[in-house]
Amino acid sequence: MVAKPGLSANLYCQQLDSLKLAIDQKGPELANIRGVVFHQDNARTHITVVTRQNLWELGWEVLMHSPYSPYMAPSDYHPFLALQNFLSDKKLGSREDCENRLLDVFANKYKDFHESGFMKLPLK
Repeated sequence: MVAKPGLSANLYCQQLDSLKLAIDQKGPELANIRGVVFHQDNARTHITVVTRQNLWELGWEVLMHSPYSPYMAPSDYHPFLALQNFLSDKKLGSREDCENRLLDVFANKYKDFHESGFMKLPLK
């Protein structure tokens, strides 16, 4: 969920409550076994006391966005590290070669690749 300019913490909390209702209506299969793990950036409306209280009341685990990397979510590090390792000794001669290598990288990952990466994220 991306905050819109001028979005107040109270309105953001209303949106979170609506999201909770949608998850409840669509079924528990949208949440993992331990419940909802919610990721948001560190925009001002996302870090207010009102918002943190609302998230606590919803019972959601919050995966915060690192303040030192505004453009990359913590969950992005795992696939990019795998990509870096895969491409470290490769020479790419064309755009097509690059696209084919990228497809190879992610097509050949095991089924639980992304889930295992999430599980390796440090707890804060």
